[in-house]
Amino acid sequence: MHDGFSLETLGVPTAVIVTTAFLHEAKVQRAALGMAGLAPVVVEHPLSSISEEEIRSRAADALGQVVRVWQGSYTEPA
Repeated sequence: MHDGFSLETLGVPTAVIVTTAFLHEAKVQRAALGMAGLAPVVVEHPLSSISEEEIRSRAADALGQVVRVWQGSYTEPA
């Protein structure tokens, strides 16, 4: 979230990607940084213990979310 905040502050459109296990923490950091509009893109946790094929699948799923963030049409998960 900190890198996303820094990039957004510089005017660089940013999509911060977090796993489900870290969604709450991402929202807390976003609030602390005063960046309510920085919606995290969420992928299933974990990533470190899954196959390369599963990681590719999750990345493909995240891509649609990332594009919607950049287009301003993303609705973040609750």
